[in-house]
Amino acid sequence: MQARIVSGSIVLLSGSGLNTGINLAYNIAVARYLGPKGFGHATVIYTILVLLSAVTLSFQIIATKMIAQQESSANKAAIYRFFHRASWAGSIAVALLLVAFQGPISSYLNLPDANLITLIAVGAAFYVPLGARRGYIQGTYGFRSLALNLVIEQAIRLGGSLALIGLGYGLYGVIAANSAAIAIAYYCARVKLIGHAPNPIRLSHAAHETFQAIIFFAGQMIINNSGIVLVNHFFLAREAGFYAATAMVGRVIFSFSQAVVNSTFPLVAGTSNEERRDFRVIATSLALVLGVGLTITVGLCFAPAELWSRLFGNDFAIAGKYNLPYLLALYALATVVYSLAGVIITFEMSYKIANTSWMQLMFSGILIVAICQYHSSLREVVLVQLGLMCLMLVFVAIPFLINSLTDPKDVLQPGSSRPLRLICRVSEDVAIAEFLKSDFNGPAFRNYQNTLGNIVKSPNLEDPQENAKRRALLFLRHLYLWREIPADTEWYEAEITTDDLASIRMFPRAQWRKVANGRFSTLAIAEGIQKRQDQLDAQFVSKLDAISRRFDAEESELGAVLMIGVSESDPVTVIDGNHRVMAAMLHSPQALRKLRFICGLSPRMTECCWYRTNLMTLFRYAKNVLTHSARNPAAELARLL
Repeated sequence: MQARIVSGSIVLLSGSGLNTGINLAYNIAVARYLGPKGFGHATVIYTILVLLSAVTLSFQIIATKMIAQQESSANKAAIYRFFHRASWAGSIAVALLLVAFQGPISSYLNLPDANLITLIAVGAAFYVPLGARRGYIQGTYGFRSLALNLVIEQAIRLGGSLALIGLGYGLYGVIAANSAAIAIAYYCARVKLIGHAPNPIRLSHAAHETFQAIIFFAGQMIINNSGIVLVNHFFLAREAGFYAATAMVGRVIFSFSQAVVNSTFPLVAGTSNEERRDFRVIATSLALVLGVGLTITVGLCFAPAELWSRLFGNDFAIAGKYNLPYLLALYALATVVYSLAGVIITFEMSYKIANTSWMQLMFSGILIVAICQYHSSLREVVLVQLGLMCLMLVFVAIPFLINSLTDPKDVLQPGSSRPLRLICRVSEDVAIAEFLKSDFNGPAFRNYQNTLGNIVKSPNLEDPQENAKRRALLFLRHLYLWREIPADTEWYEAEITTDDLASIRMFPRAQWRKVANGRFSTLAIAEGIQKRQDQLDAQFVSKLDAISRRFDAEESELGAVLMIGVSESDPVTVIDGNHRVMAAMLHSPQALRKLRFICGLSPRMTECCWYRTNLMTLFRYAKNVLTHSARNPAAELARLL
């Protein structure tokens, strides 16, 4: 998965690099020929189109996700036809709204002519269907075609602007070239459909996914472009031109991050839950974005101020400490931080409805309010964005880390197998006695093996004193383990057969990681042991072999296997007896019948780190360790004795 992400990202990053070069040439040319005032007008008008691309990109990302999830070409084609027709309806509505409100929009943005909005509305009419076409290309992993189409759009944008400026059309020519570039890119995005099939997705599901995408891209577009709109309203045209040049660098970094997102998104959407839960997958995408973004940011810090004056013209020189290079580097850093948050949000969106989209939309609203409140200088506007983006990254990343970082990749889903068959209810004293019996030969109990061996090997469960001694004895080694199990846990003896193994997983201890490859279900570990026997530790193999030989003995006492779970219909985790379960699976299907299984069930078991390991349960574990640190199990046992 990581290799495929890097491969696809390299293709799209190469395209984005060329795309960025053309875009830089476009901005430099327009800035030099139109000056700060005209450049500010051109940028803010194009920003209107970028803001409306929330609809375009919504169609693109949802078409990508649903097409990537289909196996047959006919189903992929059916989904594309559905979104393509819907996109044309949306695009016509958007274009008509722009024309209807061209007067108020041009007045708010201090534009010289309302007809400029009409010109960009033509591009908007083609922009939404272009998203549907690019979604099909992206969903079928056509990264080269997608990169080429993006380059074509930028090349026509540059060439058309230069040609029309040369013919004397100035600002009007630039806006017309932008609209023409989108229309031509639409016709150049070739889509080859194979087969016919009914639409495999429900309308309600498509609407839900599309609504999620609109929420996400609305927030994204506001965050990326509201600054330009507000600066154009609050500042003079010359200063707005300075900010437009600054924001250009941010768009360069963001376009590179989108190249990584565009390759990661369909690959994650079309793969299994086990692969995508590997933390290295999201880490690969984050590292690519961080590496590219910081490289550009550091380069901007050391770039001389004269460079920008030569590129954009002498009118773009800013005197003082907070000159154009300072603003560029600061804005670039804010964009890097936001891009990292965007990678996390889209990663989650690729396989579920992500609530973080609402988080981003909320921060976009806060950003608008903050800029309206604090805009004494361009520096203050950029600092407001940097501070809010850092805060948003924290709010987005923490829930993701809590839910994903430390959980095993193969969290078994409820209902994935048949419910466990519970034979009878047993007391917690039974569970403790069985746990202690299997562990009593360890070095932690060496001082008690002679004196207390009798109450461990032949327990009298009706004797409260014996039960108290066994509990204190168990706590010598397993106090913190047992204290994590909820107090309302009910214990049952369960019948386990080979059909139940799909719902049983091992706790991810280090000894299983060598063979589990991040997948800790009993079936996956057994498969890993069989495939990687030559890589296994000799002591580990000998332990499994010794247990396996005990299954052949008629009178061998193997003890009980302890498991925990939420209910009999949910997956369960083995907390004691991992080696015995695995040895039985590798020995023969009949060997499982020689094991006794005791299962503890509680609705609050998800709070236990032995059942669900994540940052929240580990924090709870650390708190409990501190709470019980003063407790002395050895002293308690001595008092009982």
